[in-house]
Amino acid sequence: MRTMQVTSLIAGLLVSTSLFAANASKPPLPPSATPGQGFTQEGLKRIDGFFADQIAANNMAGAVLAVAKNGKLTIFKPYGYLDKANNKPMTTDAIFNLASMTKVMASVSALTFYEEGKLPLNAPISNWLPQFKDMKVGQVDADGKLNLVPAKNQITVQDLMRHTNGLTYGGRGATPVHKFYPAGSAPAAVQYTAQEFIDKLASNPLLYEPGTAWDYGFGLDVLGILEEKIANKPLGAIMQERIWNKVGMPNTTFELAEKDRSRLAQPLPIDPFTSKPQTVAIHNQKVKFDCGGSCAYSTAGDYIRFGQMLLNGGSLEGKRVLGPQTVAFMTSNHLNKDIKNNVSGTEPGRVGYGFGLGVAVRTDKGLAAINGNVGDFTWNGAYGTVFWADPKEQMVVVMMGVAPGDIRKVHREQLNAVIYGALEK
Repeated sequence: MRTMQVTSLIAGLLVSTSLFAANASKPPLPPSATPGQGFTQEGLKRIDGFFADQIAANNMAGAVLAVAKNGKLTIFKPYGYLDKANNKPMTTDAIFNLASMTKVMASVSALTFYEEGKLPLNAPISNWLPQFKDMKVGQVDADGKLNLVPAKNQITVQDLMRHTNGLTYGGRGATPVHKFYPAGSAPAAVQYTAQEFIDKLASNPLLYEPGTAWDYGFGLDVLGILEEKIANKPLGAIMQERIWNKVGMPNTTFELAEKDRSRLAQPLPIDPFTSKPQTVAIHNQKVKFDCGGSCAYSTAGDYIRFGQMLLNGGSLEGKRVLGPQTVAFMTSNHLNKDIKNNVSGTEPGRVGYGFGLGVAVRTDKGLAAINGNVGDFTWNGAYGTVFWADPKEQMVVVMMGVAPGDIRKVHREQLNAVIYGALEK
């Protein structure tokens, strides 16, 4: 008991006592007139206590929390360690690999082409990537034999954005079809060039008939390469021009500069669940293309600006990325009654969610284990990053962390609970 108390005390000392960190030279959004505005003082203490407990229990090394309410920054704080092995405290300018939170940005940049009439959502992707014109669907018979049958539907741009394309992640299942695919976006980008990646996927059988089932996979990586075909430039350059420069996201990139590596947050050296050494592999690997499904880096400050832009209906501080009707379209449910909804299988607690264009969208209140309101939209990252926006509460939440193993799935629900529990009304 004595050891636990001491550990908790140490973790508590690592929690910034101010709602705005002293090491932030300029807040990413205008601060609220009263720090913590919209939240109860008791609730704010519970948020601090949550992070103190998570850090003390070795569930995460550290984190940065950014919360905007009614367009104002109300919480912006570092917790714990940037690099626990080297005793470096967390800072608000820490950089994190976004993993699948990259997908939301890839969807937004694609929608800028949609608004220009260059990327109709119902268009088959074979218009740009002819390798995908005559796909096969893998079907396993009663004897376990894999049979390939011609797909009835072509994969559309909308199928890429809403994960109804059949291009599955190999690491998410053990069927004969899964064995054809790379494990995930980052491993694929390390192994293949963009052309090799497209040729590899197009030669594989699909797990589902396009347009019939939500299944997590490579859709946003293919979308990013499709965007590159339209613009004739890398996805990072597209996002720089169409999102990052307009929103003001100077720390967001696909290629982390050497000078910025000292700000890269590190996971705990030992996974407390397996007692084995752990790393985030992409931290030390070179990717061969800008993968729209996983490969970007950012800070909590940059991403809260991106989230606020979406909550504002596509603009921030007078600079427009998307039109408000396009954002409303993006954040509406695109899974009709004939599409099998597997969202909660990938994101635990997401019963009552459908899927829009790059984001999960709440369709019902009270079914999910995650608190919120109908119309909130979200997507998270495999290494421990969290993002959601709640239009009813006029709230954006970004938590950047590097958590071990499946604890990331647990702390998403816990963070959600302490945030909503802290709201004043």
